Amino acid sequence: MVSVLILAAAGAAVAVLLLALRLWVVLHSRVLEPRQSLSLLVVAGSGGHTTEILRLLEHLSNAYSPRHYIIADTDEMSAHKINSFERNRADRDPSTMFPEYFIHRIPRSREVQQSWLSTVLTTLYSMWLSFPLTHRVKPDLVLCNGPGTCVPVCVSALLLGILGIKKVIIVYVESICRVEHLSLSGKILFRLSDYFIVQWPALKEKYPKSVYLGRIV
Repeated sequence: MVSVLILAAAGAAVAVLLLALRLWVVLHSRVLEPRQSLSLLVVAGSGGHTTEILRLLEHLSNAYSPRHYIIADTDEMSAHKINSFERNRADRDPSTMFPEYFIHRIPRSREVQQSWLSTVLTTLYSMWLSFPLTHRVKPDLVLCNGPGTCVPVCVSALLLGILGIKKVIIVYVESICRVEHLSLSGKILFRLSDYFIVQWPALKEKYPKSVYLGRIV
């Protein structure tokens, strides 16, 4: 009986070690093959998060196509902003008569004033639904800026790499509102992102591994 337990513990230790090694390889592999277009997965949050992420997208070329947006299933305002943004983008560029974008919905990870205990359960549920969506889209790049919805999406994208399905580059841009402290999403995703961008020098000083480009939104 003791030998069986020892073998089981040894097997579990090896499995954890291999998983940690695979995670390290995925996090340190940032090479994208040259291509004409990049499939982009954008996580939009309610209110200011969506406004900021759309301002950032204004500076990206049509090479980032198709564009897949993920919003919370109760967030109608973000859906309206995204549709308006894509229509205006198409109007400015006559060559883009049929903009290739899609809006997907997943359950919100955390509602305002929701307890932390129940947040764990809703985040796991959101992640359970995020992975099939991320697997179907298989984006080249995930772009997000802090809404709670981005955590399960980024973890799902990371799982694609761990499982050997596809390496997805994760770019996290901390909100302009975060001057001295990271958001909760930022703290979670700081070491899981390929590029973690901050917009204030105080955050760069606290987190030397982050990328400081000044104000970009």
